[in-house]
Amino acid sequence: MALTVLDVAHWSTWAVCAVIKLPQLAAVLQAGSARGLSVSSLLLELAGFIVFLRYQIYYGYPLQTYLEYPIIIAQDVILLLCILHFFGKMKRALFFAVIFWGGWYMLTLRKWIIDLAMNLCTFISAASKLVQLWCLWQTKDSGQVSALTWSLSAYTCATRIFTTLVTTNDLAVLIRFITMLILNIWVTATILHYKKTKKTD
Repeated sequence: MALTVLDVAHWSTWAVCAVIKLPQLAAVLQAGSARGLSVSSLLLELAGFIVFLRYQIYYGYPLQTYLEYPIIIAQDVILLLCILHFFGKMKRALFFAVIFWGGWYMLTLRKWIIDLAMNLCTFISAASKLVQLWCLWQTKDSGQVSALTWSLSAYTCATRIFTTLVTTNDLAVLIRFITMLILNIWVTATILHYKKTKKTD
């Protein structure tokens, strides 16, 4: 049976997300440094991913529309641990784990909580990108930040705009992906700009 455009979008998104954070992890481990990366940005990103995943599960959306999120969350947790290690702040890992674990269960205590959280999720995820942009602007150095990881994120947002339109047509989800697409492209362009500037110095 031939693959449809929707199938290709799903499969390509899953394939990209299976390795999406690997370039960033490789850059950090190879350099032995987390220079240029923002812990705040990563924590906000994780919060946004957890809320989004919980929302999709709560409303019983098709698994193929959010299957990549457990994979991305696992990679983000590994990346966070690496950053905390290089910043010498590993003791904070347990605190963050308790907060996220508690949040996962609190989100579905009431329907209004998960709905409100999803509406705030876009702002949380957007804030994570803006914090990373601010970090780049402040240092004027992309350090170990991976342009490939951010461009892959932009690709997955573009495919998810299409799959959401075809499957659930959820306006809150569409707004989130459109916003994230724009910001991921902006971060990618900023990283490339500072990498180019550093080479010409």
